[in-house]
Amino acid sequence: MTSKAKGITADQLKKMSREFNADRANLIAARAASKNGIMEAATDLSEVSRLPFTFNIDLKQGKITDQKASGRCWIFSALNTFRFEIIKKYKLETFELSQNYMFFYDKLEKANYYLENVIKTADEPIDGRLFQFINADPLCDGGQWDMLSNLVKKYGVVPKYAYPDAKGAEASRWFDMYLTGKLREDAMNLREALKGGASPAAIRSMKEGYVGEIYRMLCITLGEPPKSFDLILKDKDGKVTQEFGISPVDFFKKYVGIKLEDQVSVINAPTKDKPYGKMYTVKFLGNVADGDPVRYLNLEMNKIKKAVIKQLKDGHPVWFGSDCRMFGARKEGVFDKKSTALEELFNVKFGFSKAQALDYGNSAMNHAMVILGVNLDEKGKPERWRIENSWGKDSGVDGYYVASDEWFDDYVYQVVVNKKYLDAATRKLLDQKLKELEPWDPFGTLAD
Repeated sequence: MTSKAKGITADQLKKMSREFNADRANLIAARAASKNGIMEAATDLSEVSRLPFTFNIDLKQGKITDQKASGRCWIFSALNTFRFEIIKKYKLETFELSQNYMFFYDKLEKANYYLENVIKTADEPIDGRLFQFINADPLCDGGQWDMLSNLVKKYGVVPKYAYPDAKGAEASRWFDMYLTGKLREDAMNLREALKGGASPAAIRSMKEGYVGEIYRMLCITLGEPPKSFDLILKDKDGKVTQEFGISPVDFFKKYVGIKLEDQVSVINAPTKDKPYGKMYTVKFLGNVADGDPVRYLNLEMNKIKKAVIKQLKDGHPVWFGSDCRMFGARKEGVFDKKSTALEELFNVKFGFSKAQALDYGNSAMNHAMVILGVNLDEKGKPERWRIENSWGKDSGVDGYYVASDEWFDDYVYQVVVNKKYLDAATRKLLDQKLKELEPWDPFGTLAD
């Protein structure tokens, strides 16, 4: 039997205050952090200098992109890997694909996906864990690689000049709130109609009408996406490539040329419930109702790094998902635990292992970026990684970051590579039956 809960006493407060003020280091740390902020006070420039922005494998990209006040990092980072291929193939100074275009269709598909799940779970209690999860944030900005892949297969991509960002995409908070509110009303109406014995045909008609309303709201907020466009590319030497009236799907196939079916998502989940070498999916995780499921292959980190390095050496960037909140000095453009000396600042130990942080909800993938380079030591082992972010040129060093290999081990959870960069034995694992994870599993989180 547990003892009765005990509150903090006046004597305890006096003791804690006395001990705090007796330590000179506490007082110095408090002055530094309260004046400058925690991360600024914790930044150790001597450790930052260990991670120079020099790399012996270094891919060159176009101008840095900026997702602004939205959770579209997964879209930005994927399109950044796509545009790299166009820039390289056509010798362009820079080029950008329309994030607004993918955002429009993601919202539309998520609305339909949510309403389908509402119908599927109509017998679930409204205060039950499953329905509460489905209903929590049905139109959130975030996503996963396989969700992006489904959108591209269905809708293709377009240049940014053909469908530029709308204000509602750059700052999506209000837009999301009103669309979500409308969808929740739709969910209520569907559940009540199902409870009242409405026919399947009537339910489908209601749902289609609701999706039509969301389409209208999206068009008003973001503009209606183009069905085709005129392509004009001008290279560094002034040579022009142009094509008239090309569709977004044909543009992706012809000018980007990445075979999405060859791209595989590998994760590093060192938890007991997810043995390495197994394939996983997550229940109720997706956006396109008739699309492919999210698929993960769980691998040891050394195998993941080998595949990433092979792809970089072959001249192709890598999409990845990480916990960017942890030990990142944005001003210096550094992801590294030693460079952000929070343990020294607070005089505490952050001792979670990667598995423990996942199990206790302290860490999970929350941001997607692109790996553009790596520095290998004389033995071919990675020392640091070059990261392209999508927070604009004023974040990090002109928009770029460097991540220590130790940070990569602890806080990178997912990478997407062409399956040809995995060894033959690992490729065979991709054919396994998917094990379903619960919707609230940490690998069901979305990058935003």
